[in-house]
Amino acid sequence: MRKWWQERVVYQIYPRSFQDTNGDGVGDIPGIIMRLPELKELGVGILWLSPIYKSPGVDNGYDISDYRDIDPLFGTMADMERLLAEAEKLDIRIIMDLVINHTSDQHEWFQKSRDQDSRYRDYYIWKPGRRNGKPPNNWTAFFMGSVWEYDQKSGEYYLHLFHRQQPDLNYDNPLVIAEVKDIMRFWLDKGVAGFRLDVINIIYKASFANGKPSLIIRGLEHYKSQEGNHQILRELRREILDKYDSFTVGETVMVDLQEAKELCDRERGELDMLFYFDHLEVDRRIARYIPKRFRAAKLLQVLTKWQQGLEWNAVYLENHDQPRIVSHYGDDQLHWEMSAKMLALMQFTLGGTIFLYQGQEIGMTNFDFTDMKQLNDIESHNINTLMKRLLLPAKLRWYWIRTASRDNARTPMQWSGAKGAGFSTASTWLGINKNHSDINHQEQLSRPDSIHSFYRKLIAFREQNDTLKYGSFTPLYARKNVIAYRRALADESYTVILNFSPVPRLTPFSGTVVLANTEEKTFAGKLAAYGAVMLIETNETVKYKR
Repeated sequence: MRKWWQERVVYQIYPRSFQDTNGDGVGDIPGIIMRLPELKELGVGILWLSPIYKSPGVDNGYDISDYRDIDPLFGTMADMERLLAEAEKLDIRIIMDLVINHTSDQHEWFQKSRDQDSRYRDYYIWKPGRRNGKPPNNWTAFFMGSVWEYDQKSGEYYLHLFHRQQPDLNYDNPLVIAEVKDIMRFWLDKGVAGFRLDVINIIYKASFANGKPSLIIRGLEHYKSQEGNHQILRELRREILDKYDSFTVGETVMVDLQEAKELCDRERGELDMLFYFDHLEVDRRIARYIPKRFRAAKLLQVLTKWQQGLEWNAVYLENHDQPRIVSHYGDDQLHWEMSAKMLALMQFTLGGTIFLYQGQEIGMTNFDFTDMKQLNDIESHNINTLMKRLLLPAKLRWYWIRTASRDNARTPMQWSGAKGAGFSTASTWLGINKNHSDINHQEQLSRPDSIHSFYRKLIAFREQNDTLKYGSFTPLYARKNVIAYRRALADESYTVILNFSPVPRLTPFSGTVVLANTEEKTFAGKLAAYGAVMLIETNETVKYKR
């Protein structure tokens, strides 16, 4: 049976960068309420909010100090309740970002756990050091360095897979699982429609033995996609989520296809869908920061693996942790508009639930950073420190970080070309891209051929088209950075042809155009630079010269 979340487009909001209404340079919940009409007009049916809970903000809200309260930076619980009510009037549902692998070290649970006699001691993972005075094991954190931090007050080390101010919860303690259930129930009762679950395949630690040698993360084999993790997800589904009309999408760490199927195949009763990263790493080595040459054929191979391998896909090209897609796989200078539309057409012709990220619908680009001082992202600064230790030249370090930093996606939303980009009247928490005078929502609303208009068209078309949502996926062609694939359901099928090259390309296809990033109605085989077409496929209308 088809679910409502399979039919709607999701729009991710990074609240601190979406819309400021109180003049403090930070976006807020009233700003989201203010922009609901624009989101409805775009065709959005679900909003995903990055964390708005009370937090010290060490990792921009992914360090939660109170799961049942709103951070004053964003507003009040009354604001949140009003947002839910106003969104409901427009038939827009809201999902929350829920971080349950770790909390902030300022959370009441952690502060109390520092007392060895506290009932909260086992809410977190505490271990004595080894006899040689070293930490309990050799694991390394995702934000670099050891996963262990010594706490003077309690005389032991606590585990943190991420920042030292993000201590990991202990899922061997049933009280922790009970707390998570109560938190989910609290928000579902308020009217949220589900959760995006942060780093959800690493919450259970099966062993604390030393990790195998690794170039990046040591210890991963002891906590990635463990059976205990699956048991927790099934329990949350059975006892909480199934009692509501809700859905979950999980962010996963280094997940392969088999692990993904075990997390979200329907019969498993765990997640509804998940985010993987393979399709955004075809031009990356080992980590996001180390580039290699892009090959569209490799991208098609990766898309095919996931489109054919999973029962249901979460289809995304951008989020708060990734560079802007037009700067990544497109050309954000000479072919900015064509490549942004080409990537949009690719996304909307893949099967699954579509996830857009704020600003993607107007082709926002990577930020024009000039040095490290402009970056807020803790990960970028930690990567820079590591690369310094490895004696990498400053120029190379900066190039890698500038193009891959998470802050590229976190700059304020460009609503207008005015000072402050229509986002704020104050000095903003993160810089505003200078190109907002040219790339902005207001300017694109006035143009029927804009990127924003193209997204509206794609959303409206897909809403009425089951083939693009539910149909099969078949790769057809990959040559000279041109790829083609077929989407088919029952007696309807489409051929999608995409040019990832800055020069025109000849292809072996021809036929009648249904969607394209140009004005052509009939396709004779030649794609423009970054051209994209979708052809209706019948025996007469699509020709493919093999």
